Amino acid sequence: MIRVSVMYPNSESATFDIEYYINSHIPMVNELLGDAVKSGAVDAGIASGAPEESAPFIAIGHLTFESLEAFQNSFGPQAEKIMADIPNYTNTQPQIQISEIKA
Repeated sequence: MIRVSVMYPNSESATFDIEYYINSHIPMVNELLGDAVKSGAVDAGIASGAPEESAPFIAIGHLTFESLEAFQNSFGPQAEKIMADIPNYTNTQPQIQISEIKA
C-alpha cells in the first residue's frame, strides 16, 4: 500500500479554505479517481512541535492506494482537472510525497 500526502505549506500570506477542501475538492478527487482510492484523510494544522510556533502546513490531504501504479493510472488522466481546482481553496503551492506504508 502507498499513501499520497499533499501538503500545503503555511506562511503569513497563505490562505486555505478548509470547508471547500473537505466539501468540494476531496469529493471531486474521490469521484475522479474512483475505486483506486482505498482510503483518505484530511489533517488541519494547528501547531508545530515548538511552543507558540505555527504548524508548518495549513493542511495535509492523504489518499491511500494499493500501489504506485494504481495511483499513477488513476491520477494521470485526471491531473489537469484536479490541479485546476487548487486556486479555489488556497494560494499556496502544494508539496506531494508518496510513501510506502510499512506499519
